[in-house]
Amino acid sequence: SSRLESAALLLLLLLAGAVPSAAKTLVWGPGLEANMVLPARFFYIQAVDSSGRNLTTSPGEETFEVKIVSPVEQFTRIWIQVLDRQDGSFLVRYRMYATYTDIHIHILLKNKHVAKSPFILKGPVYHEGCDCPQPSGSVWEAHMHCPQTFPQIDRDLSLYASVDPDRNAQEIPQRFGQRQSLCHYTVKDNKVYVKTFGEHVGFRIFMDSILLSLTRKVRLPDIEFFVNLGDWPLEKRKASEKIHPIFSWCGSNNTRDIVMPTYDLTESVLETMGRVSLDMMSVQANTGPSWPQKNATAFWRGRDSRQERLELVKLSRAHPDMINAAFTNFFFFKHDESLYGPLVKHVSFFDFFKYKYQINIDGTVAAYRLPYLLAGDSVVLKQDSSYYEHFYNELQPWEHYIPIRADLGDLLEKIQWAREHDEEVKKIALAGQQFARNNLMGDRIFCYYYKLFQEYAKLQVTEPKVRTDMELVEQPADDLFPCLCHRTRVRDDTEESKV
Repeated sequence: SSRLESAALLLLLLLAGAVPSAAKTLVWGPGLEANMVLPARFFYIQAVDSSGRNLTTSPGEETFEVKIVSPVEQFTRIWIQVLDRQDGSFLVRYRMYATYTDIHIHILLKNKHVAKSPFILKGPVYHEGCDCPQPSGSVWEAHMHCPQTFPQIDRDLSLYASVDPDRNAQEIPQRFGQRQSLCHYTVKDNKVYVKTFGEHVGFRIFMDSILLSLTRKVRLPDIEFFVNLGDWPLEKRKASEKIHPIFSWCGSNNTRDIVMPTYDLTESVLETMGRVSLDMMSVQANTGPSWPQKNATAFWRGRDSRQERLELVKLSRAHPDMINAAFTNFFFFKHDESLYGPLVKHVSFFDFFKYKYQINIDGTVAAYRLPYLLAGDSVVLKQDSSYYEHFYNELQPWEHYIPIRADLGDLLEKIQWAREHDEEVKKIALAGQQFARNNLMGDRIFCYYYKLFQEYAKLQVTEPKVRTDMELVEQPADDLFPCLCHRTRVRDDTEESKV
């Protein structure tokens, strides 16, 4: 029966003129460049037919075969996934578990090489676990195609004429160290040191991981800074008062914290094809039915971490034809089943995209699911909020999402508007998706952290120091597949040594 189905699909594609051509199909992306080291490397295939037209629907998820081989190794320890984005394009991702001198990427369509396949990556091609930093930050940025600037970094750091690590090392623990959970980090000679303050310091693992991953890839400037491990941004003083630089995962309009990509997004980058199943790549292959087949209802699931979420669920119970919203658990408020209905089972995130309209509403702070919602192909209805992640200020209402009032007073009206303006809404959904694809993938997240540390380091007026009671954060042992680093490590301006 599967043969019959394949034959039927082929016939449909032939009738539609949508059969990909090996010669015309396009292949591009960072995963075709040896020097772009990422936890999971990735590139794209756009199916194109023989007359040069891009396919806009899937030619079938098995259409392209991808093999990655090393000429000098019989077996390559590389895991490959070809993700069908259902729009005529494919995202190919691969995670390397060892470093190779060269790798050859074969992309085949019915055993014929596609585009310029085989793509040859002249090595060494380093894997994520390889501790082999590029000594020059500017060379690394060029390899990564990092943007020149990130407007949010410029905004956050514009409040500081200078930063005094000596003064901060004394004042920040005194001011915040008793009541808050903080990490005090120093990066010195590309090694990471830390001291923790407060009780709830489990989230330190996310910060340790990104710092270790970065220092394996590029030499970081010497830098000393404090990271807030809690949900809420901390620096509430006015910009005109004496403010302290605190790095946080979430910012707000009435605080002065320096914003980093959230721990959730950061972990999903580091653990793509590893511990996590929801990440910015997997979501692109799981966007549910095509737009006309999606349910024209607004969808939400979550917990009761904010008053407006209670209002949303009540609204859904009053207007089930427009909103499907329910709680998966209760933690903050008293669960009154007569008001909020019964708790419902968790729904796979990918099943959210059976619905056209996705409601994004704050939890304790910003709802960290927004990157993944944008990457789907539904439209996001985003609550106006004073909280923001590192990219929110680059999003435009009515271009990338549909805005809704903080009190949800216009939600029903906006859903009704969306139903009446389907083509316009589909365009907003696609613009949001394009924004996520361009700005929230792993390469950009690494660039953001690097740029933030680089710009912050320039503001330091005293030498960053490894303070008393700081401990070294060790690189994980990569004994299984040790890599030989071919780069020159620069200790300082005068001393060089080969590794």
